[in-house]
Amino acid sequence: MERKCLECETVLSGRVDKKFCSDYCRNAYNNRQRQDYTNEMRNINNILRKNRKILADLAPNGKSKSTRENLYKLGFNFDYHTNTLTTKTGNFYKFCYDYGYLQIDEENFAIVKKN
Repeated sequence: MERKCLECETVLSGRVDKKFCSDYCRNAYNNRQRQDYTNEMRNINNILRKNRKILADLAPNGKSKSTRENLYKLGFNFDYHTNTLTTKTGNFYKFCYDYGYLQIDEENFAIVKKN
């Protein structure tokens, strides 16, 4: 039985377990398989990086306060964060990498940098 390259379908020779005729075909095949997954992850990572930059710009000294309206104006997306932290007092911080925010009330947020 003839074995064919999974990407370009040329006849393979050599090792019995060979799946591709070249590194180019192997890379093209694997990139196509991960394309949807990679695009979604790229979009989410871009949102997270933008959120982190906004928080870092608002808190250059590691601590600051801001309003919901101001964060929205800057393009902050509240739907995405990397991790959460609950303090001993029950406060709930959401972090974008090393910068986090705590909702003080309906409109105000405290911004902190994790040490």
